[in-house]
Amino acid sequence: QVQLVESGGGLVQAGGSLRLSCAASGNIFAINVLGWARQPPGKQRELVATITTGGSTNYADSVKGRFTISRDNTKNTVYLQMNSLKPEDTAVYYCNVTTYFRRNYWGQGTQVTVSS
Repeated sequence: QVQLVESGGGLVQAGGSLRLSCAASGNIFAINVLGWARQPPGKQRELVATITTGGSTNYADSVKGRFTISRDNTKNTVYLQMNSLKPEDTAVYYCNVTTYFRRNYWGQGTQVTVSS
């Protein structure tokens, strides 16, 4: 089992920045890929950024050049730095982990609201 706790969401004006954090605990040695997904109101959840154990990253086209995912293995924490935020970035953001055993875990989510 892996437990995930997100923090850092909030209300920000368009063009502003926020940094989300996700602390992992439990069977952390099984973690392979860490990521962030979001679910806008009335829409499906979408994966926006991932980072592997080796540090390889991948981003959804909608956030490329604006969001940066990083991880601190000493703190078992993954971050999502979000810059140049837009109203369409408003969503509940979820931390996600995929283990080497191909199990998926999700955090409880943190609300990000971008006002125009």
